[in-house]
Amino acid sequence: MQFDTLITNGRIIDGSGAPESCGGVGIRNGRITAVGGLGGAAAEQHLDAAGLIIVPGFIDVHTHSDVYILLEPTAPSKLYQGVTTEIAGNCGASAAPLSGSMHLPSDWRSKPLAIEWSTVAGYRDVLRQASPAINIALLAGHNTLRAGVAGYSNRCLSPDELQNMQRRLEEALEEGALGLSSGLAYAPGMFAPPEELQQLAATVARHNGIYTSHMRCEAGGLLAAVDETLEVGRRSGVRVQISHLKAAERANWPLCRTAVELIQQARDNGLAVAADRYPYTYSATDLDVIFPPWAAEGGREHILQQLEDAVFRERLTAYLRSQYDREFWNAVTIGSTTHADNHGFRGRCLPQAADSLGLDPAEAVIHFARSDRLMTGAFFDAMSAENMDYVLAQPWVMPGSDASLRAISGPLSDDYPHPRAYGTFPRYLRWLLDKGAISLTEGIHKMTALPAEHFRLGKRGLLMPGYAADITVFDPQALRDNAVRAAPHQYATGIQHVFVNGVHVLKDGAITGRRGGGFIARQE
Repeated sequence: MQFDTLITNGRIIDGSGAPESCGGVGIRNGRITAVGGLGGAAAEQHLDAAGLIIVPGFIDVHTHSDVYILLEPTAPSKLYQGVTTEIAGNCGASAAPLSGSMHLPSDWRSKPLAIEWSTVAGYRDVLRQASPAINIALLAGHNTLRAGVAGYSNRCLSPDELQNMQRRLEEALEEGALGLSSGLAYAPGMFAPPEELQQLAATVARHNGIYTSHMRCEAGGLLAAVDETLEVGRRSGVRVQISHLKAAERANWPLCRTAVELIQQARDNGLAVAADRYPYTYSATDLDVIFPPWAAEGGREHILQQLEDAVFRERLTAYLRSQYDREFWNAVTIGSTTHADNHGFRGRCLPQAADSLGLDPAEAVIHFARSDRLMTGAFFDAMSAENMDYVLAQPWVMPGSDASLRAISGPLSDDYPHPRAYGTFPRYLRWLLDKGAISLTEGIHKMTALPAEHFRLGKRGLLMPGYAADITVFDPQALRDNAVRAAPHQYATGIQHVFVNGVHVLKDGAITGRRGGGFIARQE
């Protein structure tokens, strides 16, 4: 047979940004071997894509599926979105390298995971044994590295500690990590001075890696945070990715366009910087992200111990009351909870939950932090739809879910995630199709070839002979993101076929059970 699989009669958008064409794609031995007019060619499997669009598999550049892919290797929430590759280890937290006092984040650690590893090489081994349906690439998390060397203390590192951290980072890069991610809104990353990040980024640059950053501030300090991130790139020479670019809280919305202008100026001056964004106007993270640095240091067990002290609670409550007003609290919704008594508050506005508890909002935050042991999730309605459209339309902004994979049954179905975990890519496609702010061909480029190039993923992201057969076929009429805040565990519809390295993992809108993914190591 000339091909293992032949997809014909579809609208082809090859990921390059070129105009679409009509024809087919031939796959053999996990690679694309032909694109164009292929009618009549011999193949073991023929797929008629009449009325459908054939594109490269989508690359989710911002995820947290490091551990969840080991628990649910079929990756259903991603396949139903057409995602074939995830870049994990974002926001400073990664599954490897682990050392010292560092453990996996609490939401990962709470899952029934029986296997262990410490290095990126060890993680690659367990991922291979899990045989995932999609590809996984990994960033080394700055918080993970720093905690392993110096714990969660609020101080600068000693020269020996920084050298140790650089050595561990270099080992991770040599074992295949794409680069370094930071999460500067979280401990212990929030305690790191810019010089520490610049020195570590220089190590990444020597390996042709990338530096991604959940910046220090996405609200009133947004512009300073953008400057800090760009300066890391300027001083180290590293490629830069700004994570989930946004301006949070209404008073700061005008800063968004200035932030975009600063990034564009840096690009015009030769800095290799890009960004990602999810197509939603509310974010999701831990509720205790609003704690001040003095309440976030010392690590989880230390914080929980502190919360049992009445004087500490009074001080923290007074801080929260002084910093956040009624408008802010009204924009906070409770997400995932762990204590059974708190499950009824999922999806409810924080002030409503507080009233039910007989508390004010600041006291309710403390209540959830204690009873859920710092594992309460929250949604923050803080962004402008106009700004979202403006950011998404930038030619250097890629869609990224900022979410771990999920499933509607099994161990990944019992929390209360942001709908972006299920809907980011179909929602972005609907934004392209319905709003027309940019062309569909440009939008597909920003989901495929652009991230493959910026993150150095090798021959992926294009429908071109010799490239990996990561392919998504979708029905533009049927495409829907069905997950909503009131019912987030809902698969998207409209993705008809997905191939990962030539393996047909989603067929006629249903998961086949076959798996073709693996680990994607950093490419020189």
